[in-house]
Formats: sequence, C-alpha cells, structure tokens
Amino acid sequence: MSELATLDRAFQTTRLWMNEMSKELRWTDERRIYLALRSVLHAVRDRVTLPEAIQFGAQLPTFIRGLYYEGWRPGPRPLRNRSKEAFLEEIRQAFAKTRMARVDAEGAATAVFKFLNGKIAGGELTDIRDQLPKAIRAMWPGGDENKAA
Repeated sequence: MSELATLDRAFQTTRLWMNEMSKELRWTDERRIYLALRSVLHAVRDRVTLPEAIQFGAQLPTFIRGLYYEGWRPGPRPLRNRSKEAFLEEIRQAFAKTRMARVDAEGAATAVFKFLNGKIAGGELTDIRDQLPKAIRAMWPGGDENKAA
C-alpha cells in the first residue's frame, strides 16, 4: 500500500471514530467531539503507568494516537492526584481553555469509555481499567467497580 493510501485510510478511520463518537455523545459539533475524546484520553493516559500508557496508545488509530500523545511529557509514575474529581476537572479545564460551553465531564468520560469498549482489544482495556482508581473505573461501562484502587 502506498504512503498516500495509508494516510487516506488513517484519515477515514479517524472520520469513522469521530462520527461514532458523535452518536455516543449525542453532539454534532466536531470540535467538541474531538476535545471530549482528546481530554478523556489524556486524563486516562496520565493516570496509568508509562508502559501501560504506551501499550494503550499502540491500539489507537494513527491520527487518534497523535492526539493521545499530543503534549505528553512522560514520567516514571502516574499523576499523584488520582481522584475522580481531579480526573473530571482535567476534562472541564480542557473545554474551559477553548472557551467552549461548559461540559458534563462525567457524561463525556462515560461516553468515551463506552466507545472505547467497542474499539480496543478487551485485554488492553482491562489492563487500563485495572490501573485506574475505583471511582474512575466505576464510570467505565464494564469496569469492575469492586476492585481495589
């Protein structure tokens, strides 16, 4: 496959993801959809170990992987403040920086999590969910709320 065909396929995959996210979020504004996906992916990425963050990123389509890694400064440990409120505030702040309307951060996170359930291999999702604190894991449909944080 030529490089241009590969890029075209990557673009089409990204378009599909955005269209499906639109349905999951019940939003039509592409900027808001993009920001929801990006902010939730960043919030998750920053709360798991470095090896797990990299393994998860490898499961994402090319352009989505780019937004996942955008601005990342990997460190040896996940963020210290791993509370649900800090997680949701990170999502709210991403929207506030763009002057977009307020967002239901928990609703956006749950929609992105539900969407990822259908896109990422089950074992990789389990690995990611297992590293998240119980309160955040509880927002993830199919997450095991009974596991210790």
